[in-house]
Amino acid sequence: MTSLFDLPEAEAANRLMRLAKEIAKHNRAYHAEDAPTISDAEYDALVRENNALEATFPHLIRPDSPNKQVGASVASSALAKVTHEKRMMSLDNAFAGEDVAEFVARVRRYLNLPESEPVEMTAEDKIDGLSLSLRYEERRLVQAATRGDGQTGEDVTPNVAHIPDIPKTLPEGAPDLFEVRGEVYMEKAAFLALNARLMDEARAAAEAKGEELDPESVRQFANPRNAAAGSLRQKNAEITASRPLRFLAHGWGVVSALPADTQMGVMRAIEIWGVPVSPRLAVCPDTPAMLAHYAAIQHQRADLPYDIDGVVYKVDRLDWQERLGFVAKAPRWAIAHKFPAEQAETTMLSIDIQVGRTGKLTPVGRLKPVTVGGVVVSNVTLHNRDEIARLGVREGDRVVIQRAGDVIPQVVTNLTAQEPRAPFIFPDHCPECGSEAVAEEGEVDVRCTGGLICPAQRIERLRHFVSRGAMDIDGLGEKTISEFFGLGWLDNGPADIFRLKNHKQELLGREGWKEKSVDNLFAAIEARREPDAARLLFGLGIRHVGAVTARDLLKRFATLPALRQAAEQAHGGDEAAKASLLAIEGVGSVVVEALGDFFHEEHNVAAWDDLLSEVAPPPYVVETRASAVSGKTIVFTGKLETMSRDEAKAQAEALGARAAGSVSASTDLIVAGPGAGSKLKKAAELGIEVIDEAGWAQIVADAG
Repeated sequence: MTSLFDLPEAEAANRLMRLAKEIAKHNRAYHAEDAPTISDAEYDALVRENNALEATFPHLIRPDSPNKQVGASVASSALAKVTHEKRMMSLDNAFAGEDVAEFVARVRRYLNLPESEPVEMTAEDKIDGLSLSLRYEERRLVQAATRGDGQTGEDVTPNVAHIPDIPKTLPEGAPDLFEVRGEVYMEKAAFLALNARLMDEARAAAEAKGEELDPESVRQFANPRNAAAGSLRQKNAEITASRPLRFLAHGWGVVSALPADTQMGVMRAIEIWGVPVSPRLAVCPDTPAMLAHYAAIQHQRADLPYDIDGVVYKVDRLDWQERLGFVAKAPRWAIAHKFPAEQAETTMLSIDIQVGRTGKLTPVGRLKPVTVGGVVVSNVTLHNRDEIARLGVREGDRVVIQRAGDVIPQVVTNLTAQEPRAPFIFPDHCPECGSEAVAEEGEVDVRCTGGLICPAQRIERLRHFVSRGAMDIDGLGEKTISEFFGLGWLDNGPADIFRLKNHKQELLGREGWKEKSVDNLFAAIEARREPDAARLLFGLGIRHVGAVTARDLLKRFATLPALRQAAEQAHGGDEAAKASLLAIEGVGSVVVEALGDFFHEEHNVAAWDDLLSEVAPPPYVVETRASAVSGKTIVFTGKLETMSRDEAKAQAEALGARAAGSVSASTDLIVAGPGAGSKLKKAAELGIEVIDEAGWAQIVADAG
């Protein structure tokens, strides 16, 4: 299976883009709309994938990275906005005992503590509710605000007046300024009673009108967390007053003074002031005690009056919390230990093959619907053909499934694997377009080779084709590409982009399109009639042919027809042609095979010929000048602050160097900006020279 380290940068960048958008969408659904569409475990899986990609490709970290966001914006809310004086953070997650042990070890390493020094932690159940901040001035409650995006929340002060757990004043002895933070929640029994009441009220209203009630038309809450959030975030406080909300404190924000020097001491003071805290809050002297407390709470989980999804550990000493501080959107001194997924048994009704936007064929199991963790599951990913073989799964099998923090939902066990039944045969042609479906040597993923013509891949390929690193056509963003594709204007692939002017009158008649915007779009397209050949090649989305590889190929062959000829000859067994490709630094057998597969598919050749009938890329020429880095391989990593990464790579090529995307033994120089991560570690291991952006600017200046 391809590891993250082998993933082409273009695919990694595209996946990070999609993850940022998908996670932001789920943040809005959960925090701003109180209507999550996926489980916590599924959300955690997306975040973990994003984190792994960002660690592997730190230079691809986006400005809208989920790790730079907390919660979701409340811009669309009818409630007044509140800016938190001290940001409300989220927590990093642990999913296994090993993760918890590593968290404690990180704390110990950061504080440089000897092994003999105990690291006490508080542990408490993590309520699945809505985060709330209560600001007391002169011991009077003056403001209550939701977390929102961590920086800006919503003012719900009138609403919390109806929550019995929240005192309007604190007793004498409490600090002049103290901000209590915790969770608003609804107990399970109260949630069921609320939904029953809403149904009864709807039925009574229908009867009063002489109508028959349609139960499906009654808006009911999906779970207690949604009920609590929806009830609190009401513009009309009387609605909140009619809902049975509760509150538990778990920490604090801005304070004028603290009543103790430990987490537990402050929480006990908050409890004495009349604000409830978890009855399961305890101090654990070491990691085994933390895990034992976790196991005890997990055992009680089903019997608790409210929903929880894990246990939160916090360093008890506040001076240590101060030293540990924060990273990204979470404190270094706390972590949430999530509960494992629940499991259920059901029947595999069928196995379908879905083709993803990058051509990957993914088997999807269709299940007899079953409820797992409060969610009805009817589909399950089977990953790839090797996973099907490992499980021995077929139609009609009884399987155990779970919703976990890995790939969700997933099959855990096939209970009827030994029963005689025909095995599932994985297809060798794409079910969408009929093109060959192949797995590269050493890989288990099977991919469609019909890229430019495959319906499942076409929109994604077109988006990539017009992207900044490829053809860079202004005005053809994701939304516009999807719009034009839906109208049938891009059915023949990239070449149709250069024929869009034939639809000018139709376009002018569509919402959002005026004469100027249409003319600007067509002008941007016409400006790419003689594109850079390497950008065009990269834009075609040939597997393993990234921006750097495209430039390397064109440096050797100069024109696209010459490259195509060599690729076709190599695929046909011409050893000389294959050798000419393999002689290019950075081009291995995987790239040669990918090029051959591309031109072997007649649909791709037709789209290629069609495109070159519309554009005329000049021969690729790189003018270089002698410099201190001529002939060297350079890797740019981290955030470049004075130039784009494309500009930096172009500078390297102009100085006779090769800009690579990954660090290896053949790398000569690393140019590192802020945020550089794993590549710096590898550079240190290999003894590679590292300079900053200013050092690179000096090299460029010295070369004249």
